[in-house]
Amino acid sequence: MALIIVEPNDYEANLKTLEDLTTNAHQVQDKLLEDILKRNAGSEYLRGFFNGCQVIDKKLFKKNVPIVTYEDIKPYIDRIVNGKPSSILLAEPVTGFLRSTGTSGGQPKMIPSTAERMEKSILFLTLAASVIKRHVDDLNHGKTLYFLSAKPEIQTPSGLTANSVSTNYFKTSIFRKTLSQIHTTPIETVFCPDTKQSMYCQLLVGLLQRDQVVSVGSSFASVVVRAIKLLEDYWKELCFNIKTGQISDWIKDSGCRNAVSLILKPNPKLADSINHICNCESWEGIIKKLWPQAKLIEAVATGAMSQYTRTLDFYSNGLPIVSPGYVCTEAACGINLEPLTKPSDVSYTFIPNMAYFEFIPVNQNCSNVEPVDLVDVKLGQCYEVVVTTSTGLYRYRIGDVLMATGFYNNAPQFQFVERRNAILSIDADKTSESDLLMAVTEAKILLDPIGFILTGYTSYADTSSTPGHYVIFWEVKANEGNGVKELDPKVMVECCSRMEESLSYIYKSYRKENAIAALEIRVVKHGTFDALMDYYVSQGTSMNQYKTPSCIKSKEALKILDSRVVGKFFSPKIDF
Repeated sequence: MALIIVEPNDYEANLKTLEDLTTNAHQVQDKLLEDILKRNAGSEYLRGFFNGCQVIDKKLFKKNVPIVTYEDIKPYIDRIVNGKPSSILLAEPVTGFLRSTGTSGGQPKMIPSTAERMEKSILFLTLAASVIKRHVDDLNHGKTLYFLSAKPEIQTPSGLTANSVSTNYFKTSIFRKTLSQIHTTPIETVFCPDTKQSMYCQLLVGLLQRDQVVSVGSSFASVVVRAIKLLEDYWKELCFNIKTGQISDWIKDSGCRNAVSLILKPNPKLADSINHICNCESWEGIIKKLWPQAKLIEAVATGAMSQYTRTLDFYSNGLPIVSPGYVCTEAACGINLEPLTKPSDVSYTFIPNMAYFEFIPVNQNCSNVEPVDLVDVKLGQCYEVVVTTSTGLYRYRIGDVLMATGFYNNAPQFQFVERRNAILSIDADKTSESDLLMAVTEAKILLDPIGFILTGYTSYADTSSTPGHYVIFWEVKANEGNGVKELDPKVMVECCSRMEESLSYIYKSYRKENAIAALEIRVVKHGTFDALMDYYVSQGTSMNQYKTPSCIKSKEALKILDSRVVGKFFSPKIDF
């Protein structure tokens, strides 16, 4: 299947491409699958299902090839990682491996990557950017302040490298060209191995060019929140850098120092202006105050990232939060065609030439129910996504559950629901990621009247005693200037109760029978979720792909949280 060529600045042509793809979704999908099977039929993996059959059509493919998880194909991928030919899985040479974060489902995955995979990623990003520029005027007349961080590559025994999807893109010439044209961020800061030094320097150059910044963002909402919290801790030092034209001594990375020194000159007037803005009782609207030309925040704020929307609204004074697309390590999937929609209402339109998509209806036994094709999904139904790609994934379960919400032309649109493996479980109760989010959303409303906002949460099932119980870690922030300095214990106990009231009938039944003990909220001190991110980054996760896990699986991560607890609150026994 011939790749589509797009021009980054030819927005009308790119939007026409999007129209053609979505209008012909069925034909594009069939042609893509036909091409994948034709090219890769000789791979060791596919040959094992067809007994020497030379022609594999769609019907035969679905009949013979099983739906699999990463664990099923890991032995094949491991052989390629260790130096065996890529023909084990696919015909095209493998150029490297894409490494997932591991924060959603446990261990990181290694997904084969090819030159074609990168070209599709660039196409996807270009189309998504064209959609945003159709809806937001004058984005071409300014710069973007995006917080970007590459992760050092891992060398595999095959001689090929493994890195994150974002780092893989950062290495391309098209990214470097785009960065120099429209971003404030110097390339040297992106590849700085110390994420704190990198983010500090990106903040510094963003402040130096504050009147040119028309958008602020990163890959995920959590990274933007992390950057503003760093600014909150270091704004006086940043102002001193700007006033004197000297970068701080603790910035040791030579690339960062050299890049920043090229543009950092003494500017007392700018430093005084920033100092006046930051030296205030409340940081509500600080993003808009510091970057007055900013029109939006671009960062994925759906799914697990939705917990950060309230914080971003507070810091930005209600700037639109744009979630541009739905992307997995395995494949780019959907674009948000209505980018100014509130994060809670965002649907992603699946782009049919990115992968061959199938959808397993949830709450049904997938061994008895056939997955449906992209164009055959039913509105209102939830599905688990299955992809077949040119990079050697065949009928592969991504693990995400989505709900079909509509169609754009003939391509379906989906809202993210949850990761299937991101659940709390005690006895027979299983609380999903979406159930947990709903319960937290209901409970955190109680913080508003006492002047606090929730800036991060995660959870785990504590089974160290009998009966076990759910523990929810909260990091909260006080709105300055209202006289409230400490949390009211009565309010926190009520938050625990509100969460339990919002959970499922099964959970409440087990609580009533004392098969599950009272839900606990542990409040952690300021900066704890930054420390949690730092831990996962130290373990190989890219900051640009980091998602705060909804449910903690790592013992070391749990130690980090528990070591920073400043308050414990339990739900009183309630007759549900």
